[in-house]
Amino acid sequence: MGSPLAKAIQLIFSANAELLNILSVTAKMSLRSSVLALLLGLPLGIWLGACRFPGRGALLVLNRTLMGMPPVVCGLIFYMLFSGVGPFRHLKLLFTVDIMVMAQVVLITPIVIGNMETYVAGVAPAVRETARGLGLSRLRTFVLLCNECVYQIISAYLMAFARSIAEVGAVSMVGGAISWKTNVMTTAIMQHTNRGNFTLGVALGLILLTLSLLVNILVSVLQRRLSR
Repeated sequence: MGSPLAKAIQLIFSANAELLNILSVTAKMSLRSSVLALLLGLPLGIWLGACRFPGRGALLVLNRTLMGMPPVVCGLIFYMLFSGVGPFRHLKLLFTVDIMVMAQVVLITPIVIGNMETYVAGVAPAVRETARGLGLSRLRTFVLLCNECVYQIISAYLMAFARSIAEVGAVSMVGGAISWKTNVMTTAIMQHTNRGNFTLGVALGLILLTLSLLVNILVSVLQRRLSR
């Protein structure tokens, strides 16, 4: 195992073309999907956490169900919708980065919503009371609430990004793990390991572990700040 590990480390610093392409596709997919998930999940999470209305409980149950959706089920749904017999086949998005982003957004957005809802539910009453005392409008109250949740917003995004780069089931089904086109780190690790190319697989695994470690360190730092 020492030899593949040494070769993998050497490969990382050699600017290998295939490795760089995989990292580029992974970054493109993960950044786009995590940003879109944050833009969709942030207002919904704040709304669910700050407001009380009929049906809120049902929406929370639905969101928690979606948070636990198996990635392969999500991939199957998108495959059926965009394949040759699906209603959206004319868009020709199957086996592209775009459909991988769409599948990721469906998987990640409920996580952002759940994280924001849990935190906002705890701070919203105090913020609402302050806004009422200052005579702030609903829009300015929303802005004030967002300001109180800055660290949580960053934390939610980092968790969404970490979830995105670690996903394999859905992206492999709708992306096809096509070399030089839709292959990302997780699918490439499986693909090259099955071929016996442990060097590239280990190199990608090391990069993925390093990214996950950095994200978790940042989340831990933010959570400590939030607890103060």
